[in-house]
Amino acid sequence: MITVKMLRPYYLKVDKKIVRVVLAYQYFSLLIDNQVYQFVPLEANEILVNRRTKAIENIRAKFAFQKGKDVLYKTMYELITFPDFIFHLHLIVKPYFNSSQVGLEQMNEVDRIIYELERKNLKRRIDHALDMRDEALFEELVKYL
Repeated sequence: MITVKMLRPYYLKVDKKIVRVVLAYQYFSLLIDNQVYQFVPLEANEILVNRRTKAIENIRAKFAFQKGKDVLYKTMYELITFPDFIFHLHLIVKPYFNSSQVGLEQMNEVDRIIYELERKNLKRRIDHALDMRDEALFEELVKYL
């Protein structure tokens, strides 16, 4: 089981077409089989998101994660299959999207369904954190409500 423990940008570069999410040590980590693997910039160190289409541009980028001497490589294609990753990335780049849509009322039906599913998933994760008595995870997740 792989989940995103933390995903924060080291910094963002924003231009007319692309949002560059630049990553660094201690800002991105994965929980793989209950082991924390930290991002290390051995290969790719940024995520490129198109502001108009909201698509990730560097789908073939390879990211390295390290725990001790063990280094695992995950491609962007693999990372986007994890709902946690998409959720965290969306929170980072959402303010920079080019969109005339203002609120939930103006979202099309698909966007509204995705929004509702993300909210339900977040609430389930908060419930799970409460069940596990994981205060740090609970506090982190509540920030996204």
